[in-house]
Amino acid sequence: MSTREQILAKVRAALADVPAAERPQDVAVPRDYQRTRSGTDIVELLIDRLVDYKAVVHRASADTSDAGDALVARLLAARGGRIAAPSGVPEQWLAGVEAVKDDPVLSAAELDALDGVVTGCALAIAETGTIVLDGSADQGRRALTLVPDHHLCVVRLGQIVRTVPEALARLDASRPLTWISGPSATSDIELDRVEGVHGPRTLEVVVV
Repeated sequence: MSTREQILAKVRAALADVPAAERPQDVAVPRDYQRTRSGTDIVELLIDRLVDYKAVVHRASADTSDAGDALVARLLAARGGRIAAPSGVPEQWLAGVEAVKDDPVLSAAELDALDGVVTGCALAIAETGTIVLDGSADQGRRALTLVPDHHLCVVRLGQIVRTVPEALARLDASRPLTWISGPSATSDIELDRVEGVHGPRTLEVVVV
């Protein structure tokens, strides 16, 4: 018996002596909410939300086909150090750094000793400033982007949607989805903000 079936069985047992007319009834949940809408340019909106979340944002020039790759390479080279890189990221990004591939799988201690990680993304949601990773080859497993202190993520124009419902329609729910809204941060009871507690302290985004 699955956990779901166990819970439902306990609910049925608890309601066994309750008259049928007094038992909770199924309620139809309305699903006619707005799924998309017009408004501010989605690229500008995404950048505005990312900056508001204290992410560092760069917008690549569209003048040449490799402008995005070149910008990513320059940013990583300027940062230097050892950078975790999933198997599917373009080699052009890694020209100026010591890339550390996750094959064989790196331990948590090895990831913690790295200076950052570079990935692509599954998509980005403009209205919420959220970047979604799904474990594809250019993103790698979840630990790659949670343990290193710096995450540089590349978002391409065709990956940007305006709303959460649009994102859900495009995502594969069977994949390991990670939703990122700015760098990791939390606040204690006195509202003192602390960054980097359960994820990277710095989120850097290149919008191509």
